[in-house]
Amino acid sequence: MALRINFFLLFLLALSTLGGCYTKPVRHLGSDIALLQVGKSTSEDVIVFLGEPDEQQEIDGAVQKWLYKDKNVSLLQKTPLIGNKLGSPEYNQVVVTFQNGIVSACDYSYSDEDDMGWAKDFSWQEKKK
Repeated sequence: MALRINFFLLFLLALSTLGGCYTKPVRHLGSDIALLQVGKSTSEDVIVFLGEPDEQQEIDGAVQKWLYKDKNVSLLQKTPLIGNKLGSPEYNQVVVTFQNGIVSACDYSYSDEDDMGWAKDFSWQEKKK
């Protein structure tokens, strides 16, 4: 009996330490964007604070836009079979615009999949074909 209890405690200890092995970087786009200063921050500053961008777009030789995206899914939403009924993922997005290598604009947006659900709720609206 003591062997079974010790094995159970060892199993719980091993399970609790596995959480420390999680290596996916965590992004906090909403707070990290506050570290940028329009007109002062450079592209190197943006990489330090936000990391490498998910997408880059060059408008012309002097203007660039960097896009950062993050999708947050709760532990309950990851549950097989019922997770998709326990809410919807949250999406964070930051667009940083550079003019000659200096930040000229920072735009942050937050949404989830339910944000546009209201468009389907109005049965009186005619659907255009």
